[in-house]
Amino acid sequence: MHVHITKADGSSEFFKVEKLRRSLRRAGASPDEVNSIVTQIMAELYDGMQTQEIYRRAFTLLRENELPSAARYSLRRALFGLGPTGFPFERFLARLFAADGYTTKTGIILQGHCAPHEIDVAAYNATSSFIGEAKFHARPGIKTDLQVAMYSYARLLDLKGTTICSDSVCGVAEFWLITNTKFTSTAEHYAECVGIKMLSWDYPRHNNLHDRIQRAQVYPITVMQSLTSSQIATLITYDIIICKDITDNPSVLQHLHLTQSKRDSIVQEALHITKGLK
Repeated sequence: MHVHITKADGSSEFFKVEKLRRSLRRAGASPDEVNSIVTQIMAELYDGMQTQEIYRRAFTLLRENELPSAARYSLRRALFGLGPTGFPFERFLARLFAADGYTTKTGIILQGHCAPHEIDVAAYNATSSFIGEAKFHARPGIKTDLQVAMYSYARLLDLKGTTICSDSVCGVAEFWLITNTKFTSTAEHYAECVGIKMLSWDYPRHNNLHDRIQRAQVYPITVMQSLTSSQIATLITYDIIICKDITDNPSVLQHLHLTQSKRDSIVQEALHITKGLK
């Protein structure tokens, strides 16, 4: 079936059924669920259908069968919920790198050779360290471009020789540019040329942002279906960013003024999402 679909940035491409299958499998849907949802989506496809509409339909079908899988499937959209400022996204990244064994810091000031720099994320472990610029976008069609990559490289040059901790590995040698959406191709080529590390939803091809989240099971609380947007905003003010923050500290839910049974159900959903329990 050759059907053109409209992507978030307004461009079009042929619908690729394997891409839908892969996203459903990554969310934890069973083979039978994948086949059933794909069959229903294929029957409803039409030329010009938006990818967001396909996502919403697949999410609805998946949610009817398996809530934790539906939450994981909604991950990309959930990252947009870490707004409207970029600060929650920075703290989310700190949690993500901490899960990989790094000690992390956010919102620090480092003095470069010529100017001070506010650093979104800094991370170090026993063998390496890096600083990172987090570019948060509230909509999927917005990409991080060449100008941002060039600005990041200039910051790296000014900060070389600066340290983020007292250990021998803590000198600033790597700069990571991280976004919740995508990079333009020119930004990718420039970063590869000058040696900036880049991380986006689908870049690099392996071990990208999506892969890292799935591997570490570090899911933002914005994937949860039992929380309203106002409740999520309240929890973020208490530095509750990922589902594990809730399971590690259930008492924080008292700030939402809910019944005990409702708080228990929120904790259970958080457990299901992070552990993949049925």
